[in-house]
Amino acid sequence: MGKGGQQPVLASQTNDNVWKSPYNPLAKDAPELPTKGQIRAVIPKECFQRSYFWSLFYTARDLAMAGAFVYATSQVLSTDLPNVLEQPTEFATFVAGWSFYAFWMGTIMTGPWVIAHECGHGAFSDSQDFNDLVGFILHQFLLVPYYAWQYTHAKHHRRTNHLVDGESHVPPTKEDNGLSENLERQTFYAVMHEAMGDGAFAAFQIWTHLFLGWPLYLMGFASTGRLGNDGKPLEGDIADHFRPTSRMFPGKLSGKIILSTATVLASLAGLGYLMYEYGAVPVICWYWGPYFFTNAWLVLYTWLQHTDPSIPHYGEGEWTWVKGALSTIDRPYGIFDFFHHTIGSTHVVHHLFHEMPWYNAGIATKAVKEYLEPKGLYNYDPTFWVLAMWRIARTCHYVDGTEGIQYFHSLEDVPLTKDRKKD
Repeated sequence: MGKGGQQPVLASQTNDNVWKSPYNPLAKDAPELPTKGQIRAVIPKECFQRSYFWSLFYTARDLAMAGAFVYATSQVLSTDLPNVLEQPTEFATFVAGWSFYAFWMGTIMTGPWVIAHECGHGAFSDSQDFNDLVGFILHQFLLVPYYAWQYTHAKHHRRTNHLVDGESHVPPTKEDNGLSENLERQTFYAVMHEAMGDGAFAAFQIWTHLFLGWPLYLMGFASTGRLGNDGKPLEGDIADHFRPTSRMFPGKLSGKIILSTATVLASLAGLGYLMYEYGAVPVICWYWGPYFFTNAWLVLYTWLQHTDPSIPHYGEGEWTWVKGALSTIDRPYGIFDFFHHTIGSTHVVHHLFHEMPWYNAGIATKAVKEYLEPKGLYNYDPTFWVLAMWRIARTCHYVDGTEGIQYFHSLEDVPLTKDRKKD
């Protein structure tokens, strides 16, 4: 497949022009997967070189943009809340202005969030102590328990698209979504989907993912893995990022987990004091609005880079590290690539070599694409990300089980209860 002088195997399109991954591990002619070393060999060696100068430069650039935007906003917007009945025009201007600020400030601050994430991977500099110092500081401003998430995110990379031992955005089974073995709608999402309808349920999926998903994940209520650190099923245990006794973590990390949690609590206390001293509205406008948009971006990236009806997920007997890493998808994000250090458009390379600094990922992606695409192993979905998000919200709801090779199914394809009764 794609060898020698033959035409390269490109990402295929269905008849309705919806992107589909070119790799199907169930196909008889599925290509042999390369090793990590073979893929690394096609990337220029300089791509793996970390630079204190460039890492600090991009950090300073992002923080300077944030500072400049705060100053510019302070010159044109006030946190004095107009009375909606007495000053409807002023109130509408207030809402529009601060919504604009929240979106773009959240967009800008996703850059430092990504850099702190790179610190956790060891991609910021050659010194992990320095990486942790920078990453810890940046993430505390964004209420992220740095060491706790560093550990669980590393597991996400180690077990990408593993149905049992994966971490974050692990596909729910049909039983998790309230379907019986015969696809009868019994509880939870299955019943909710029928009551809401296709479009409303998709919108609900997007809203819950983007604006509730991150805090729920940190608290252990959504999207966690199925196994604890000891390799045993969680079986209903809450796997949060804040308790040193959480089954997510080995005992040796207790001190770091306590430190991360204590500083997050201190940051929350500081925000609480500011709300007490200056009122809730200014703090909501300046901090909480952008905070939720930053969270939305980071969840969006993780969701879209690993989810599509044509992307396989693997049970214990089928999963390998290379299979998982190559199940990642690159997508175009336009101007947002500038703010977010191309984390969404170079995500395949990032999962293959997380220690590579982000500012070299573009060159590496070009080399990896040239190597993998002719083999039918490179996933690039050119769909506008908003449309891709909508499609995934409508089509990726559950898998049949946690064994073998599984693909997402949609609740839209499950018979409605009222139609079953007619039969």
